[in-house]
Amino acid sequence: MATINYRLIDIDALDPESAFPAELLTPPCNPIPTFEIQSLATHCRQLLQRGDQETALVAALENVPYGGDEQGKELHLGTVLEILSSIKAVEMSPLLGRLYASPSGTELLDVLTKQVYLYKGMARHNNSTSTPGVSSHATGVSSVSGAREYGVAPGKGDGGGMSVLLSWHEKVVEIAGTGAIVRVMTDRRTV
Repeated sequence: MATINYRLIDIDALDPESAFPAELLTPPCNPIPTFEIQSLATHCRQLLQRGDQETALVAALENVPYGGDEQGKELHLGTVLEILSSIKAVEMSPLLGRLYASPSGTELLDVLTKQVYLYKGMARHNNSTSTPGVSSHATGVSSVSGAREYGVAPGKGDGGGMSVLLSWHEKVVEIAGTGAIVRVMTDRRTV
């Protein structure tokens, strides 16, 4: 009798109804032009200059460029990191508590987890620490050919910028629970 290695059989090929259409797995996202993302960044900076960090953060988290190109997404990430850097550590928990209590609070904290920004910001931080030609300033802002980059520690390996992101991550999980992490990992939309 011939032995059949059942581990090598592709069962999904035998049952065509078991495959999901790509439309169900990836939700449609309308394309967002870069100029709209730039105008949102300008609006958020104006709010920061007035000292209204909470409104700036809400505006940035409600207008996520899921359908934007990579340049627009990087611009939006820089805006969010700028806002997060401007908020003091003692203000994090009360601010996140107010966001979470709002009607769309769970979605806002999920977006914050995703887009920092916690995970994307951390990945960006790791990539930029070894980038040649990056000039660091004592303010925690690095400039690459005139562009400002937030969340990068000035002249240190994994110092100040990463600690800010980790502090935000800790506070978000404290407020929203580990469900925020699970929702971020299962969401197919990218930022």
